[in-house]
Parts: sequence; C-alpha cells; structure tokens
Amino acid sequence: MPLRRKNYFLGFVLLLLLLIIQQGEPKKFQRCELTRELVEKYNFDKTFLSNWICLVEHESNLNTSAITYRSRSTNYGLFQIGSRDYCSETRKGGLCNQKCEAFSNDDIADDIACARMIQEREGFKYWSGWDRYCRDQRNLPNLRVVCNLRSLSPIRSPRNFNNFFG
Repeated sequence: MPLRRKNYFLGFVLLLLLLIIQQGEPKKFQRCELTRELVEKYNFDKTFLSNWICLVEHESNLNTSAITYRSRSTNYGLFQIGSRDYCSETRKGGLCNQKCEAFSNDDIADDIACARMIQEREGFKYWSGWDRYCRDQRNLPNLRVVCNLRSLSPIRSPRNFNNFFG
C-alpha cells in the first residue's frame, strides 16, 4: 500500500511539473495564425494589421521568446519591448509596469497591452524593424489575400488593456 501512494504522489508531481513547464513555453507563430489571434481574440483594427504583422515578423520573427541585446536596452518577446523605458528586468516596472521576462512566454496579452501603449505614444517608428522594412507601404504583407482577412471578426468584445498598467 505505501508503494502505491508513493507512485501516485510521484505521478502527481510529474504532472504538476509538466503543467508548469507548458504554461510558460514560448511560441513561434505562423503569419496567418497570429493575424487571426490579433483580430479575433484581441480585436485589432484590420486597417493597421499589416503594419503590426510586418513589425512582428521583422522584430522577433514571430517568436514569443525572442530576446535581443542592445547597447542601452534588452528587447523582449513578440514585439521586442525594451527594458530601457517600458519594462524592468526581474521586477515589475517601466511605463508598462511589467517584468521584461513576462514578454518572453506564449501569453501575449501583456505584450499586446504594452505594444499598443507604445504605438499610441511613439507610433510604429519606435520599432526599428518596422521603420526599416515596413514604413514603405509596398512591403506590407497582403493579409486580405494570404490570410483571408475579410472572413475574420472579433469573437468577443475588446479587452480592457488598461488593467495591465494600473
């Protein structure tokens, strides 16, 4: 009987560890997968969606775990949010009041909230990848055709992203 309890306990511990590991796993999006998620789950305006997708492709290669080290800042996650102004390493802080490391997992809600705030404050020019590759509108991906953008619509009301900054 004690051996059986020990096996159940070990099984439970392994399952718990697996769940913890999976929860923080990074994700590499496909272009249309991210497009769908931004429109349907996060209610992104389709007007600027090609700019957002182009930005993410050139900043992080659609990878939520991307980290880029610069001379004055380290940039984190899908949107390459910088530690200089918008987040703090190891503790919450910056203008987005987030840990930078929180931007490097597959939960992109906090990344989106911060990226939207950055875009409202500084425009897309904040991101050098957008400035270099996407500013010229001819280089933007044609999501209407490639991802069938017209068929996408929000599946719920917009989230209140201000909750992330309070």
